[in-house]
Amino acid sequence: MLNKIIIMGRLTRDPELRRTGSGTAVTSFSLAVDRDFKSQNGEKETDFIDVVAWRSTAEFVSKYFTKGRMAVVEGRLQIRDWTDQNGGKRRSAEVVAENVYFGDSKRDGAGDYGASPAYSAPAGRAPAAPVGGHSDFAEIGEEDGDLPF
Repeated sequence: MLNKIIIMGRLTRDPELRRTGSGTAVTSFSLAVDRDFKSQNGEKETDFIDVVAWRSTAEFVSKYFTKGRMAVVEGRLQIRDWTDQNGGKRRSAEVVAENVYFGDSKRDGAGDYGASPAYSAPAGRAPAAPVGGHSDFAEIGEEDGDLPF
């Protein structure tokens, strides 16, 4: 089975950092994600997608992201059943974020982010390469011999 989703959009509001009863960090936010096509009347439509992040990813998002900032979220889709105030059965879809990346550069976003990291990786996983960042990788020339794959 596979449940993997990647979305990119702008935060519709500042993230809300909370703590569970046991002290685990959790933050929720919503992304405005433009559709790739126009509607029949020729206008672009936007989906508003709820996202929840846990632990170090939650702390990272609440510290470095604000309303209007572009974010790339990698995670899984989760469907929750719940009961509203009137006793009606409801169903909600949200993305549970595993990694959150900057989708714009520092100069494109608002505010001063200092030397903030360009990625967030859950504990125990190797960090991904920064989005739009530079790496220390060097190009392999032909004189370097055969590649190992």
